[in-house]
Amino acid sequence: MPRPKQRTDALRDHVLQVAVDMLASEGLAKFTTRNIARGASTSTPAVYELFGDKAGLVRGVFFEGFRVLRQYLDRPAASPRPPRVGDPRDDLIGLFARYREFLRDHPVLSHVMFSRPFADFDPGPAEREAGAQVRELIVAHVQRCIDAGGLAGDSTDIAHVLVSLTQGLAAAEVASRLGSSRASVDRRWALGLAAVLDGLRPRARTAGSPPRAIRAARGGGQRRAGVAQRKPRR
Repeated sequence: MPRPKQRTDALRDHVLQVAVDMLASEGLAKFTTRNIARGASTSTPAVYELFGDKAGLVRGVFFEGFRVLRQYLDRPAASPRPPRVGDPRDDLIGLFARYREFLRDHPVLSHVMFSRPFADFDPGPAEREAGAQVRELIVAHVQRCIDAGGLAGDSTDIAHVLVSLTQGLAAAEVASRLGSSRASVDRRWALGLAAVLDGLRPRARTAGSPPRAIRAARGGGQRRAGVAQRKPRR
């Protein structure tokens, strides 16, 4: 009888979960193939057979991170209102609250995903696609807010700004640099998001004031006229 297959998908999933857990508990320094094999109660050759090499194992962790992040972002909003009839700004704030929760719950995993600390891991098209799916979800929420008149600008630009703000605030929170109490940390999170979202609101024009483009065109015409009417120096 043929020997039963030992390197199964179940073992691969188990090794990957051990790797993610070891990152969280031991940090990057202890992330070695040997340590992960020992933690998974398997052999180092088995890990190599499942993932190819250490870079392949890091790649698996990278994909797992984006899978978990997407789970966080897809959670129902805390508001009792269904998302379709909810306020787009509230929905956007809720989305980044869940992003914050992921970054706070998985700081080392986030480091692997966004800072690329392993020199032997170079993300390829498939890895970039994993990040693109999350990015498209965020851009869609931003676009919905733009369509409702709550924001003005390019949805991709705004999404990049909000993601950068969220990652920066989360890094400060994890390092205990955002405040000494939960209330102060939450207040500063709310302040940061509100400042960006308020700053990106469409600017209201005063009654009778022409749009900015028309004002600029008129101003340019007046300046050109002024130059034409200026008398030459003698």
